[in-house]
This record gives sequence, structure tokens and C-alpha cells, in this order.
Amino acid sequence: MDELDIAIADPRIDDVRALVEHHLKFGRLHSPPQDAHALEVDGLLDPAVTLFSIRCRGELVAIGALKRLDDQHVELKTMHTAEHVRGLGIGRAMLDYVLAVARERGFERVSLETGSMEAFAPARSLYVSAGFAPCEPFGDYRRSPNSTYMTMRVSCEAS
Repeated sequence: MDELDIAIADPRIDDVRALVEHHLKFGRLHSPPQDAHALEVDGLLDPAVTLFSIRCRGELVAIGALKRLDDQHVELKTMHTAEHVRGLGIGRAMLDYVLAVARERGFERVSLETGSMEAFAPARSLYVSAGFAPCEPFGDYRRSPNSTYMTMRVSCEAS
């Protein structure tokens, strides 16, 4: 894969909005409504959220976001890689990047919620390979058989 350009993204830009919508459609297809927790475009505009994009030769190939929960804890949100580039390490590049940003911003812990269904198995595998471990629900989440909660420490001491 050519050099990847990772930058802060505006979810209102056409191609970013389209990939966010694809991410939402995927989540809704595989999750019951009460357990579909992906952020809509308006949610991604929240000042507590930073959305990132990866482009390859100008083409948008992935998105990922961080949502500040408190001074020490941030949530990984909206991780999605375009289907035609899956398996090429782009999802890993995004994950590594957002974890580095979380560390640079002084957060101590990154947590996430993802589906427990088979469709989300590749995402769970990626997160485990990066060092995430199962945890209890955090923030406003509630225990659900449709959700998997994971967390990892990212402070300099834990690196």
C-alpha cells in the first residue's frame, strides 16, 4: 500500500460522511437498535470527539475517532476501514495512530464498545492483538449480550 496520509477529518465532507454512513449501516445491520452505539455525523462534531481519516493517494480508506470521557479516559469510536482495502494493515495503522494520539494527549486509558456478534469478530481480533482486554461496561453503557467492552492502558508507564 502506498504512503498513508492520516489527519483530522471533518465528518461533513462528502466522502467522510459517506464512510460514516456506511459504518452506521453496517452496525445497524448487525446490532439491535438498543445496542447500536455508533456516532452519527452530529455526534462526531461534538467538541469531545476528534475524527481522523486515512487517505491513500487522496482516496479515503479509513476513519477512526477518539471521544474524551474524562481527563484520563478516552473512548475509541467510529473505527471503519473501506471494504476494498481490508486486510492490508490500514485498520491497524488507524488503531496505532489513535492510540499514539491518546497517549500524546495524556490519557491513561482507552476503552471501546463493539458488537459481540460474528460480524464484529475481525474488529475484536484487531483490538486484542493491540493489547485491549475485556472489561466491564464504562461511561453510559449497560451490560448487554450484544456488546463487548474492552480497555487498555496507554500511559507512558504502560508502554
